[in-house]
Amino acid sequence: MPAKAPEPLLRTPADQLGKEEHIKLDSNHGVGHLNEHFTDMSVEDIIKESEFLAKAQGIYLEYNRAKTGREKDWSYMVRCSVPGGGSFTADQWRVFDRIADDYCDHNPYGTPSIRLTTRQNVQYHWVPKRNMLPLIQAIASTGFYTLNGCGDNVRNVMGCPLSKFSTVYDANAKAHQYGEYFRLPAAPHIQIFAVDPNHVRDAPAQYDYQPRLLNRKFKVAFSALTRDLHTGHLRGDNCVELRTHDLGVAPVLNDANDAVAAYMVYIGGGQGEKNGKPTFARLAQPFGVFNEENLMQGLRAIVKVHEDWGDRKNRHWARMKYVVHKQGIPWYQDEVRALGATFDQPIEGFDPGQREMHHGWTLQESNGKWAYGAYIECGRLVDSPDPDADPNHQSGNVTGNGNLKAMVRETLDAFPGTEVLITPNQDLVFTNIDEDAKTDFQDKLASYGHGTRKGKSYSTLRVLSGACVGLPTCRLSYTDSEQFEPELMDELDARGYGDVPESIGITGCERQCFRPATKTIGWVGQGPDRYALKLGGSEDGRHQGTWIVHEDQWFLRQVPRDKVADVTIALFELAKQNGYDPATKTPDPQSPTGDMGQVFRTLGAAKVIDHLKQTEGLAELFDKALKPPYLPDGPAVNGNS
Repeated sequence: MPAKAPEPLLRTPADQLGKEEHIKLDSNHGVGHLNEHFTDMSVEDIIKESEFLAKAQGIYLEYNRAKTGREKDWSYMVRCSVPGGGSFTADQWRVFDRIADDYCDHNPYGTPSIRLTTRQNVQYHWVPKRNMLPLIQAIASTGFYTLNGCGDNVRNVMGCPLSKFSTVYDANAKAHQYGEYFRLPAAPHIQIFAVDPNHVRDAPAQYDYQPRLLNRKFKVAFSALTRDLHTGHLRGDNCVELRTHDLGVAPVLNDANDAVAAYMVYIGGGQGEKNGKPTFARLAQPFGVFNEENLMQGLRAIVKVHEDWGDRKNRHWARMKYVVHKQGIPWYQDEVRALGATFDQPIEGFDPGQREMHHGWTLQESNGKWAYGAYIECGRLVDSPDPDADPNHQSGNVTGNGNLKAMVRETLDAFPGTEVLITPNQDLVFTNIDEDAKTDFQDKLASYGHGTRKGKSYSTLRVLSGACVGLPTCRLSYTDSEQFEPELMDELDARGYGDVPESIGITGCERQCFRPATKTIGWVGQGPDRYALKLGGSEDGRHQGTWIVHEDQWFLRQVPRDKVADVTIALFELAKQNGYDPATKTPDPQSPTGDMGQVFRTLGAAKVIDHLKQTEGLAELFDKALKPPYLPDGPAVNGNS
């Protein structure tokens, strides 16, 4: 029997609106009672209506998941929108650094930390209510805001950070332009948090949000172009993984003069799913080609169609991908044209490029200076030195990655004019470094322990992998992810697989914030110390992996934590047995063994399952299977190959 398909209630009638829609409509444009509830110190939490409204202001109510009992240890996560990842000057970053010291409690690290995200945001965790207003005010003083950090609006607009220095196309500037355009009105933010109105101002032109805002979160990303310094040729730079978003925009190059001729737009992507509901993760589909003059009107119309048609009763079907799935691209094109937008049909076979990591040195074309991409494991900036080198360090959770929080602040101060940006892979890019300062700069980072974990150099596999926050911090998570990923990498390194140039993505729940399905191997939390396998993605980010489904059965949904490394290694070995060679891996999307994901897609689920069953200690993982979830395009690793 086929899995039940999603049935979104499109253009939801007024008498069937969900409770969240009524909260928005009754909120006085999002103000509600937020100021009253955030200044009431008699309780640490806030009521559900205010909790929902606070998301549009960049705030999530959370509690310490490590503590049990009926009394919850409430705190807040605050997310700051950073269009295109920045950039931050030394003065701006000093404020962000000090916020972690002054306003955040320090569990589970025992020392202040800052979290970088896959949407190029800055997150603060473990914020007590008493610190909420001064924290929001401090962020606003830098010119960045928590507006649109969460909630039913266009979220932080992403763009390639290094494109800021391109002589051909600046996706970072596009992210700033559209981030301002889609920002929520400033007045409620000022009223709720007593923010200085000189610090938060509306842009001259802004999207006209209605009182009930959008149906759900809406994600936008701009990919870029990068130049091969050896050949001089330009190629697509898809560090933002634009097809994982509701709306992705890629530059179309005019080969005759190395100029951007137009923009290829994709719609309907999204990685989040919901257990127990017929939902799905999917890459966005080609929509159309817009020129510069029509792009703003076109993107506005795309969002407006979803705002009007998207499900407002069932929030698990409220994302744009369900409108696209139900109605199709031709229908969506007609609706966008009806709103006055002009565009051409999509370019057949267009490739936005591979996922670029931006690690190491890159020449800034526009000014001849250098950028340095610094890997930050799981995006966590915390001072946590090697415990062997500093046995007296009293950190609550020693990461062994060095004093990374101090590193950023003090390096920016030590090299005047240097700025820093956040990448879509939770890393940092330092920019504007002089040629004659490169050695000193890298030595400076190394002096804080950067480049090693517990005294060992970062492996290739580690720097291509990562995880979302997970337990004990995230309220939605079922299990560890950020706490598990370093341990998994340590084990894979120790067992001789650190040089594999592939990626592993781990998330604590099926919302999949780290986008694990677009990695070579994805592990998705399903319960305490239990992870489900997604396979069929690729390190270059071009492909969407899926659950392991064969003959109407879903396998490997509850892999124990202590078996994850064994399954991962068995998959690595299977790929090598079938032509994959890490030494000759190429970024050619047509090569049958160019990436490990292609090997798995070619082999098919039956051969993958058979190999794992024959691997010592893994056969027991197949004792139980479930009915498969809904997969709109079928399994990426299917049973028919």
